[in-house]
Amino acid sequence: MTFDSPLLLFLAPLVALAVGCGAWLCRGRRVRLALRWSASLGRLARSQGRWAPLALGVVGLLATIGLAGPRAGRKAITTESRALNLVFAFDISRSMLAEDVEPSRLQRAAREGRRLIQDLEGDRLGLIAFAGRSYILAPLTVDGSAIRMYLDALNPDLGGVGGSNLSAVLAQGVELLGATTDAADRVLVVFTDGEAHDTLPAIVEQAEALKDVGVRLILVAEGRATPTRIPVRDSTGNLVEYQQDGGGTVVQTERRDDILRAVADAAEGTLVPSEVADQAGAVRDLVAAMKRSPASETRTSDLVPRAWVPALAAALLLLGYTLVRPGPALVGIAGLLLAGAAAAQRPADGARALAAGDPARAAAEFLEDVRGGSARDTAFYNAGTAALQAGRLEVARGALAEASKSVDPALRYRALYNLGLAGLLASQADSSRREELLGDAVERLRQALL
Repeated sequence: MTFDSPLLLFLAPLVALAVGCGAWLCRGRRVRLALRWSASLGRLARSQGRWAPLALGVVGLLATIGLAGPRAGRKAITTESRALNLVFAFDISRSMLAEDVEPSRLQRAAREGRRLIQDLEGDRLGLIAFAGRSYILAPLTVDGSAIRMYLDALNPDLGGVGGSNLSAVLAQGVELLGATTDAADRVLVVFTDGEAHDTLPAIVEQAEALKDVGVRLILVAEGRATPTRIPVRDSTGNLVEYQQDGGGTVVQTERRDDILRAVADAAEGTLVPSEVADQAGAVRDLVAAMKRSPASETRTSDLVPRAWVPALAAALLLLGYTLVRPGPALVGIAGLLLAGAAAAQRPADGARALAAGDPARAAAEFLEDVRGGSARDTAFYNAGTAALQAGRLEVARGALAEASKSVDPALRYRALYNLGLAGLLASQADSSRREELLGDAVERLRQALL
């Protein structure tokens, strides 16, 4: 058994003691008040509620254990849906570290992949990473969280062998998708800059094999067609040098549209250009009309939440106590049921500041929520919007830029729109950077409308 908040276990005895002592003090006060009326009423008060401190102390103990979030055991979860068979393949070669697109080719591809995972919820998804060799990281599954976890860890060190072997990943796509027997369409989505180190005939041959087995190919191009250097950074993100070959010459990389078009044509597939701002949306539109089939998957969930066990025990103890002292026990039950709701309805500090007409303080409070790890995308959006209202344009642009990376389409749209508005206002306030800021604002608004 494990606990989400083990620190609360150490507090549980203290809570039980505090509740028990509080109940004991209240009972003593009740007896003293009864004695003021008469000795017989005092004896009656003393004879009732003797077990209240102990019972309520145990309830406090159980409630605190429940709040600690106990988890134990396993549970089989069956998921049913109408699913498409789709495999993501990500190029993790060194050239994907080039920063000719923001923040880098690989990070942009991973970001678009995360958005697609959310948009394709319920479909069977798989994951391949490739460089000089190709590796299956996740077989077909409807559990998108597993794919998302691997995306967060993609880097060239996973590849082992350098270079970029496109024919290998296409062959592995055939292997992974060819094993499916249902009637759903099969799709291979490859994120790459097209810089392949194997021969074009070998790549074209594998692309034709994809077409022959009925697998649809979507190539998502990353990077620019103009040569650029590949930065080498340390663990803190600082630039150390630029990638060099064995002779000490700085390596130049560029997107190979000729290879990408040849592969797409051979497979009768589709090429999503790098210039498309919303690549995830383009892929989503391509697969929207594809055939899906009923699917069910059973998986085992380890460490199932068991907070209901101590909560149920506490509630039963209180219900039993109603036979003796109905008033205090029912008040305790109401407290257990309403405490969570009351906390959930309590407005955040940022919302209160905004309602009070203080957007600058609201922005600071929302940024504090970000540092506290609470709903980061939403907190960034709220902070940026409040800062925009307060006229703090640089703070607004920074926060909204973070919010625009959200995988939630609605939140991303609102963040991009407000980011464009902030850029327009900034261009009017800073004449020295007017063209730069205006161009960025137009691009953000264009992305919002795509």
